[in-house]
Amino acid sequence: MDTTAPNPVRSLATEAVHAGREDLAELGLHAPPLDLSTTYPSYDSRAEAARIDAFAGTGERLEGPPVYARLDNPTTARFETALARLEGTESAVAFASGMAALTACLQVRISMGLRHVVAVRPLYGCSDHLLTAGLLGSEVTWVDPAGIADAIRPDTGLVMVESPANPTLAELDLTAIARSCGEVPLLADNTFATPVLQRPAEQGARIVLHSATKYLGGHGDVLGGVVGCDEEFARRLRLVRFATGGVLHPLAGYLLLRGLATLPVRVRAASATAAELAARLAADPRVARVHYPRLGGAMVAFEVAGDPHAVIAGVRLITPAVSLGSVDSLIQHPASISHRVVAEGDRHAAGVSDRLLRMSVGLEDVEDLWRDLDAALGRG
Repeated sequence: MDTTAPNPVRSLATEAVHAGREDLAELGLHAPPLDLSTTYPSYDSRAEAARIDAFAGTGERLEGPPVYARLDNPTTARFETALARLEGTESAVAFASGMAALTACLQVRISMGLRHVVAVRPLYGCSDHLLTAGLLGSEVTWVDPAGIADAIRPDTGLVMVESPANPTLAELDLTAIARSCGEVPLLADNTFATPVLQRPAEQGARIVLHSATKYLGGHGDVLGGVVGCDEEFARRLRLVRFATGGVLHPLAGYLLLRGLATLPVRVRAASATAAELAARLAADPRVARVHYPRLGGAMVAFEVAGDPHAVIAGVRLITPAVSLGSVDSLIQHPASISHRVVAEGDRHAAGVSDRLLRMSVGLEDVEDLWRDLDAALGRG
């Protein structure tokens, strides 16, 4: 589907329901079709050769059937169209996971001779690890937001931030950071906020990253990643995706498109509950500190006065598990799981203390969640 075609101005809630589905009525359908094909028939091999040459040269989406599922998929394309519409970007490219999406962004810039990344901690632990370990041949300079402009070099390919940040929920001024980047693209991880609460492209970010596994899917049953960006960068991403094979399965694309339809309702409902829990935790003497963003959202982080491991072991309704953004509430200890791959000194310097717990608030009743938290804190 064409993500660059002009569209009427519609509210986010309306776009969430209708984006990527505009052609269904003329197809005689109500629900989006699921295309599971891995290959597509063609009796004109000369024409196919020309189409493949065109894709290899530009990364532009092919007209007609995709030839092979690693080039494109109609179902996944619907999700990409919808996500681009919600984030206000020209295009979007989906991948097998959030880390595959970030990897592709780095590979695009490294292939252009731009291997240096300027980044602000904290980031998601595996994003931090990918940058620090230099597994792709990249080099990272970690800075405070005020130091971004001074850290940029001729070979800087990206500036990467996450706001609200994982797991401390620290917020950054994306507009000011985008100005500091100059001509270097700002990549903003918008997984926690989602386009319901924040659209980084409107604040100057040129690349918007999501672990679609989280709120976009919203039910804990699909793995995926997606990048919102301009069409020029999207074409380069498609070439990387084709060459490396980090494609999103069409069933995942189908589930993610379905998840977007309820995204505004889910995020707003969970955010209201999270704000109430944050207030109760802040007033509880068993809690040393609460982190909750001014932006709002469904994530709450808090540092306990007692043993955080006892709290994890003590929940009964809330699930002690990594990940976030599902309809059910999850809690985890970042220093043990999501940020374990980050060196201890770097974790602490970024505000990730050993007593910090991160909770993803779901759609349960606030009183039921509070009873479970209250009992677990009593065991801490």
